Amino acid sequence: MQVAGASNEDFGPTALGLAQLGQVGPPAARRSLAGKLQVNLPAMSSLSPPSRAGLLREPLGALEIPRLLLKGASLASQPRGNGEPVVVLPGYGASDASTFVLRSYLGLLGYDVHGWGFGRNGGDVRELVPRVIDLVAKLEDEAEQPVSLVGWSLGGVIARETARERPALVARVVTLGSPVVGGPKYTLVADYYRRRGFDLDAIEAAAAERNRIPLQVPVTAIYSRNDGVVAWRACVDDSGGDVEHVEVATTHLGLGFAPEVFLIIAQRLARSRNA
Repeated sequence: MQVAGASNEDFGPTALGLAQLGQVGPPAARRSLAGKLQVNLPAMSSLSPPSRAGLLREPLGALEIPRLLLKGASLASQPRGNGEPVVVLPGYGASDASTFVLRSYLGLLGYDVHGWGFGRNGGDVRELVPRVIDLVAKLEDEAEQPVSLVGWSLGGVIARETARERPALVARVVTLGSPVVGGPKYTLVADYYRRRGFDLDAIEAAAAERNRIPLQVPVTAIYSRNDGVVAWRACVDDSGGDVEHVEVATTHLGLGFAPEVFLIIAQRLARSRNA
């Protein structure tokens, strides 16, 4: 599998990398993808899922909601949109209800904001990316301009893969605590996947192979060292491209409500409009 000089068609939604990134089955139904792809994975000896103690901090994310109200004046003074299309993608197990507050804020700023409309995020990247591409293509055609994507956790992974597949459709990607390294391997749900027989090393290899295909749109990766669900180092993309990393102080659940995160998103969307 060659990466240099490859076209988008070579790595379409049915290609091996994206298919295996989305779903690597139980032992009886698979071979070792890591061996098949011959990927040189980065040294991750210090990378591991968050501790169970970190999960105890997650309810503190609810404190971000009153902080949003206290920061209302600053949030309202951010650059205004002019109807530019934005899609906000939820994390694993979540639906559009989880992104309602963020979408409402961006709508108040003047953007044409959409949820993804697919119900709960069941985690099958292979199946979801083509559906998101269809949605983004429709919005891009209607607006006659590229669409900005904001993805929380796994939603950010899906946003990145959508941009990787169809960069002409996407203006910018913003990810919130998204595990771009290792897939679920360095998240709190790693043991759940292992118990179901999934090969997390194979998924990690597939993710690394996908990351060798450069993203052609600007990406802002927001992460927190206090994240109790996704290891913060797994949110750092060292694969190259126009990727900006911004650290905030909140929990994984708090990423969807923290005023600092809202400010960053508003300012980055304004950059895309003024580019």
